[in-house]
Amino acid sequence: MEAQVARLLDTVAARDAEILKLQARIAELEGVEAENVTLRARVAELEAQLGRNSTNSHKPPSSDPPGTRPPKPPTGRKRGAQRGHAPHKRILVPPEHVTRTTKVVPEHCACCGSERVRPTQDSPRVHQVVEVPEIRPDVHEIQRHAAECLDCGKVTWAPLPDGVPAHMFGPRLLALITYLVAGRMSRRQVCLLLAEVLGIHISLGALSEAEARASDAIAAPVEEAVAYAQAQPVKNVDASTWRRESVYAALWTIATPLVVVYFITKDACGATIAALLGTLRGTLITDRGSQFGFWAMKDRQICWAHLIRKFVAFSERKDDGARIGDGLLLLAQATLAAWHKVRDGTLSRTQFEGIARRAHAAMEVLLARGVDLRLKGLSRSCQNILAHKEALFTFAFTPGVEPTNNHAERALRAFVLWRKVSFGSQSERGCLFAQRAMTVMQTLRLQGRSVLRFLTDACQARIAGAPAPSLLPSTR
Repeated sequence: MEAQVARLLDTVAARDAEILKLQARIAELEGVEAENVTLRARVAELEAQLGRNSTNSHKPPSSDPPGTRPPKPPTGRKRGAQRGHAPHKRILVPPEHVTRTTKVVPEHCACCGSERVRPTQDSPRVHQVVEVPEIRPDVHEIQRHAAECLDCGKVTWAPLPDGVPAHMFGPRLLALITYLVAGRMSRRQVCLLLAEVLGIHISLGALSEAEARASDAIAAPVEEAVAYAQAQPVKNVDASTWRRESVYAALWTIATPLVVVYFITKDACGATIAALLGTLRGTLITDRGSQFGFWAMKDRQICWAHLIRKFVAFSERKDDGARIGDGLLLLAQATLAAWHKVRDGTLSRTQFEGIARRAHAAMEVLLARGVDLRLKGLSRSCQNILAHKEALFTFAFTPGVEPTNNHAERALRAFVLWRKVSFGSQSERGCLFAQRAMTVMQTLRLQGRSVLRFLTDACQARIAGAPAPSLLPSTR
């Protein structure tokens, strides 16, 4: 009996030990399972980051890997001009701009070779050859002579004539240097071009001096343009990065239909842009950046290009958020398609306002559902968009307001390309030159005016002490 009890106790002890082992194994597996859930979430997050491109995030198209955008299906048409297209012929130079003319009369018949020919009344066939002449710089040498006073013996040197600058740069040369640098040519390349093409040899230090003088010449027109942009009823605002002495700074633009101004600031916070805007009147078209929170929501328009990229990212999810994204994307595409009909005149503004109200209500429902799903990477974004609901459809009810901020983004693109070439500025003077030169160049291009002529006139006015020309469209 005792032996049986002993064996039973041994069996119970062995089973207890086995239970303990199983419990330890269960606890280990629970830890592994929890770790597995964490790792799966991390993998999903990394896959989402890997799948980001210009269609579903803020990344530029230049960063897209090959195959991001599917190739367009073949149209079946041959390359080149299509049948019935409007011809594009070379435009002849007007007669008043022709520098020399050669008249050629046939001396014999091209058919039989006979020399018995006579002129006809037909108009001549004009062939023009355009050539660039050898460029020689116009060097004006001023010889300042000295005179000795017979009374006190002091030597006096003759002053420079009126209209002659105290430096080596004429107004057109200053304008050309500004045009080339603001056109994204590196400063060393500008020096090489001036030497090889124009025969003007200057150092990098002299080039920097020329930039400073040109910057002073266009300061007043740029300040006038800034005041004009601040006072406009509709303003597109966007920002990018800049570098000053290898430290990141902020590059801002305020873009209106005919005037674009730029600012380089130390940061991109709300107080900075509020100071740049000057007044809180009008409608502001921006993204959903928190730095714009000082502007009344009812007077804002959120960029729909940013929203669509966010909706695309939602639709590419592998959970319930994909249905939210599909619905939002369909609403956005339908709304913008109707807006395009308003712009081309096939849909009335009143009809579109009704469409916008229905789309707005449907969008709020879908965003609220997205918030309720409590999904990482979706719900908080939906909540943020809902917080901007007053600024989603401003374009539908306020004339002159566009649904996207593309105007400001296009205005920034040229400046960003300059940053990639120059790596930013090394001083406050360099920042001022950059923002002023780009303000002049982009504004004049919007207005269809000559940049080089304006820069030349501004530099000439600076040398003569006269008022500078204006950048404003009303004073053209």
